[in-house]
Amino acid sequence: MAAVRNQPSPDQEAAARKRAMGLLAKATRVELAGAWEALATRPAVTPVRGPETGLVMVRGRIGGGGAPFNLGEVTATRASVRLDCGVVGHGQALGTDGEKARLAAVFDALLQTSEHAAAVERLLDEVAARLKADDARKARETAATRVDFFTMVRGDD
Repeated sequence: MAAVRNQPSPDQEAAARKRAMGLLAKATRVELAGAWEALATRPAVTPVRGPETGLVMVRGRIGGGGAPFNLGEVTATRASVRLDCGVVGHGQALGTDGEKARLAAVFDALLQTSEHAAAVERLLDEVAARLKADDARKARETAATRVDFFTMVRGDD
């Protein structure tokens, strides 16, 4: 039975959990399944809710700081699970992949245990590194197509 981790403060716990849930939502199903298979000990997992798929309204802002407006709806899937030690985890992901949302919920729960927290942190670091590399690749591709416009001033002759 895994022990629940002690966190220094509620604010630090909330920030760490927000980061973790964000990265788990952006992880691929292959990354999550591989990390699950790589665990030395896998606790029993009981579904609490879902996976359930539905629509979420996406809001936007013009220029990043203007008045918010409804941009449209996207499909999202969520799931909640309980480990055999009683810890509950929640996961969500864009799209309809219920197994991905379930695995994200499992890793959210595992992050809250002292026995598996280090393994989940390694997974989160790998996902963050992949996302950073993807962003750098996109920036290079975009920079390669950049066109610099300039204005030449004609002489007064």
